[in-house]
Amino acid sequence: MISSLIFSILLLAAGIFFTINVKKIRRNILIGRDVELPRNNGERFKTMMLVAFGQQKMFARPVPALLHLFLYAAFIITQIELIEIVVDGITGSHRVFRPSIHGFYTFIVSFIEILSVLAFIGTIAFLARRNLLKVPRLVKRELNGWPKLDANLILIGELTLICCIFMMNGADEVLYRRNLSHAANLGDGSLGFSISGHIGPLLFGGLSDNGLHLVERIGWWGHILMVLGFLNYLPYSKHLHIVLGFPNTYFSNLHKKGKFATLESVTDVVAPNFDPAYVPKTDPNHHQRFGVKDVQDLTWKNLLDAYTCTECGRCTSACPQNITGKKLSPRKIMMDTRDRLEEVGKNMDANKGTFVDDGKSLFDYISNEELWACNTCNACVQECPVNIDPLAIIMDMRRFLVMEQSQAPNELNLMFSNTENNGAPWQFSPSDRANWSKEI
Repeated sequence: MISSLIFSILLLAAGIFFTINVKKIRRNILIGRDVELPRNNGERFKTMMLVAFGQQKMFARPVPALLHLFLYAAFIITQIELIEIVVDGITGSHRVFRPSIHGFYTFIVSFIEILSVLAFIGTIAFLARRNLLKVPRLVKRELNGWPKLDANLILIGELTLICCIFMMNGADEVLYRRNLSHAANLGDGSLGFSISGHIGPLLFGGLSDNGLHLVERIGWWGHILMVLGFLNYLPYSKHLHIVLGFPNTYFSNLHKKGKFATLESVTDVVAPNFDPAYVPKTDPNHHQRFGVKDVQDLTWKNLLDAYTCTECGRCTSACPQNITGKKLSPRKIMMDTRDRLEEVGKNMDANKGTFVDDGKSLFDYISNEELWACNTCNACVQECPVNIDPLAIIMDMRRFLVMEQSQAPNELNLMFSNTENNGAPWQFSPSDRANWSKEI
C-alpha cells in the first residue's frame, strides 16, 4: 500500500512538472509570427509517416541509421511494458497482464528484451562514435560544453534503463523458478523470456531469496524512475525531437526547395505604384519589420524547427561552406535560435508573461559573417532527418540586414546599385547590353 502511494505521488508529480514545461515550450513557440501553411493534410500525413515514423531520411547514412533504428524501435515497443509497470505501480500488482495473455505476454516481453539488447549495442556504438572515434560532425565547436554533456547523459541514462530492465526480469526469473515471485502462481515455474531466462540464472542464481527480491525491486524502481526522470529531462534536452519530430515533419514546407515567401509589407509599398486598386494586406498603423531581428520576428514554424533540432550535424557536414572552412554551421544557427528563444522565455517568466526588452537580439548569437557565408544551396534542408529549414532563418536575417540596416557586403551593394541604375547587375547601361552580339 505504501509502495503504491509513493509510486502514485511520483507519477503525479512527474506528470505535473512535465505539463508545466510543455506549456512553456508551447508558449515560446507561439511567440513567433503566425504563418499560413497549405492545407494539404494527406500529403502532410504521408510526409510525417515516412520521415518521422519511417526514418526515411536517416538511411542516407546506413550505419548510424541502423544504430538509431535499434534505439528507436526499442523506445517505441517498450512503451507496451511501461503501461504494465504503471498499472502494477498504482494497483500494487505484479505482471498484471500475464494471466490473461500468458503465451502472447511471453512473446511481447521476449521481443522487447531482444530490442533492448540491440539498443544496448546501439548506445555503446553512439558513445564510442562521440567520445572515442570522434566522428567529425559530432565534435564541432558548437557542441562544446552542455550539448556534448547532454548527448552523453542521455546515452548513459539509456544504458542504465536497459540494465534495470534485465535486473528486474532476470531476478524475477530466478524468483519465479523458486516459486517466490509476486507472480509465482501464474505459470509452470519459468517466465520463459528470451534473454533474461538465460542471463537471470547465470547472474543472479547464486543470490539469496532476500537478495533476489532486492535486485528485482531495484530494477523495477530504477526502470520507472529513469523513465520519469527522462520524461522531465526532455524539455531541457535536444532529445525533445522524440516528441516534436512528428508535428515538425507534419508541418514541413511543401513548396519546392529554394522558394522564398515575399514580404507583404514590401508588396504593400510597391504594388500601388503599378495597381491603384491594390488593397494593402498589412496594417499601415502597425510597423512591419523587414526581415528578422529577433525570435519574435520568426514564424512559429521556425521556432518549432529550433526546438526539434536533434543536433546530429548532418546539415553542417553537408554544408559546402562549412566543409571549405567558412564559419557557417546550419546546426549552430538552429541551436542559437533555440538558445535565444529560451532566453526570451525566461525573460517572460521573470516578468509575469511579458517580454521586457533586454537590449539583445538574435544577432548577438548569430554573426553577419555566418549569414553571408551561406550560398543558399539547400543542402542543409535536404539532409535534415526531421525536415528542419535553417535556410529560412538565414534568409530572413539577411533581409533585415539589407532592408533595415543597409549592411550588405560591398559586392551585393554594387549589384543593387547597378540593378537600380542599369536594370541589370552589370556595370553598363541597358543600351549596351546587346553589344556582345555584334562580335558574332
